[in-house]
Amino acid sequence: MKKVFTILGVILIVGVYAYDYYLSHEVDFTSDGTTLPKAHNNTKDNAYYLPTSTTGAVVFHNNYVLSYNENHEQAEWVAYHLKQSDIVYTDRKRPYFNEDKAVKTKSADWRSYKNSGYDKGHLCPAGDRKYSEDAYHETFLTSNISPQNHDFNAGIWNDLEQTVRYWAKSYNDVYVVTGGILTDNLKTIGKDPVSVPNYFYKIVFKDDGKQSKMIGFVMPNKPNVNGSLKDYVVSVDEIEARTGIDFFPKLEDSLENKLEASTNTRGWRFR
Repeated sequence: MKKVFTILGVILIVGVYAYDYYLSHEVDFTSDGTTLPKAHNNTKDNAYYLPTSTTGAVVFHNNYVLSYNENHEQAEWVAYHLKQSDIVYTDRKRPYFNEDKAVKTKSADWRSYKNSGYDKGHLCPAGDRKYSEDAYHETFLTSNISPQNHDFNAGIWNDLEQTVRYWAKSYNDVYVVTGGILTDNLKTIGKDPVSVPNYFYKIVFKDDGKQSKMIGFVMPNKPNVNGSLKDYVVSVDEIEARTGIDFFPKLEDSLENKLEASTNTRGWRFR
């Protein structure tokens, strides 16, 4: 009898560790993105707003969610909720980039970016996650970066990231989905290899329970991208057509169709 209890105890302990691992790591989604995790309240509570995954490799981190595309060695999208209270200006020491152990197929080695001529461009910006050291460090996983031209990354893309933070402060909170447009025959860097997107997109959604609004951007990943941010506004329908991703699929159909077809910038206060 004692032996039986010992075996049961071992099984229980192994089960607890396995369950904890499951809660903290990659979750295989159904094709419509409806399977939800049971942990990480920061991301689970906003799972209603997540896009579909074309790969089924969705990873829930504490401060953002991503869908990893192994063929391109980067996320096809990173989604997160940005609140007014998240925006702080604490100086934090930049950590080293590390592989994302929650990606079953392993995320890209940071060395693939070395001497490539491209920046390790954050998708969920480190500047959006300065409210805690853990949150800040979590943005330095290689599943959350994509090769970006330096002038683009430091220029108009940075302007867009700052504008999104301005909106979060102005409107209390917004939902953000962003990534590179991953297509066939892209240039690659490193031994992995990592695809270099020709274009990056960002979608911002605001729902305050009274009025919903959505805005999408597509920008070329090249130097000297000029003009107003408004020049790069496109419909979310266009981004869906170019990526094969269904954004905000759980919205009521008539609302989703209306918002995703629009290129109207009214109601969005640009800096």
